[in-house]
Amino acid sequence: MAVIGILGAGTWGTALAKLLVQNGHDVTLWSAIPAELTALQTTHRHPKLEGVVLPQALRFSDSLESVTSAAELLVFAVPSVYIRSVAAAAAPFLNDDTILVSVAKGIEAETFLSMTDVIRDAIGQKTRPVVALSGPTHAEEVSIGLPTTIVSACEDLAAAETVQRIFSNGFFRTYTNADARGVELCGAMKNIIALAAGVSDGIGYGDNAKAALITRGMVEIARLGEAMGCDQRTFYGLAGVGDLIVTATSRHSRNNRAGYLLGAGYSAEEAVQKVGMVVEGLNALPAAIGLSQRYNVELPITFGVNAIVHGADPKDIVNRLMNRAYKEE
Repeated sequence: MAVIGILGAGTWGTALAKLLVQNGHDVTLWSAIPAELTALQTTHRHPKLEGVVLPQALRFSDSLESVTSAAELLVFAVPSVYIRSVAAAAAPFLNDDTILVSVAKGIEAETFLSMTDVIRDAIGQKTRPVVALSGPTHAEEVSIGLPTTIVSACEDLAAAETVQRIFSNGFFRTYTNADARGVELCGAMKNIIALAAGVSDGIGYGDNAKAALITRGMVEIARLGEAMGCDQRTFYGLAGVGDLIVTATSRHSRNNRAGYLLGAGYSAEEAVQKVGMVVEGLNALPAAIGLSQRYNVELPITFGVNAIVHGADPKDIVNRLMNRAYKEE
């Protein structure tokens, strides 16, 4: 049994907390939002996980110090834009042997750092192993025990394998990968492509256009990854094409839903408000644009989504993308 702290009580953090308790671990879920914690403690239900009852053994806390200092494994499950501040706040209480895990999907806009690199930078330990846990995993399905696969990625394979053992069970199969950079790039970029797929649906286009955007979007992600030195095999595995498929097509996808609303004529602000949760694809756009320029890589779908977010006509942008002369790769 491991003592585990989960920082962030959103749907994903809560679903993972439930899974880890079921795996026999001592789990405490932390939130900086008092009302959120009170509701979870009182009802043992998350308002966004319909029908899911949380285990009685799951603990809740608003003390970052107590959760962090006690943890043998600490999971960062806050939205990407809060990873740095939460990691910095947790740093004074970290033990040297605590295993750190990031389940956030994003790239920091100002630095272009991945979430594991942000954590290392924020805690002042740039060589410390931090595991990225990423893949085609909707919290709504994990929370009710539907079959799921995920990737535990770290340059330190021993750390990745430890996380694999802790999280794996009969319905949650965990693979390992040493290409953490590629896994994290996929996790951030696929959200942008899912926005594009949703825009196409919102316009009223069919499956043909959506399939084209998803497929060419994967090429776009892999092209950037190659320029960044990632392992190309990562992009055609679970963390790459697997996560892209589920995010670009599922009714559970916030990014797909936000894209649909953009395609239907809503502004980005209105779309986020209607989705009612964090839309990480919108957060990832500035860094994706910056990486494109840094590595001199063409990302036409990414730039098209960015234009739509800033007020361009969705139908015009998608039509331009569909009629662009591509060299198939």
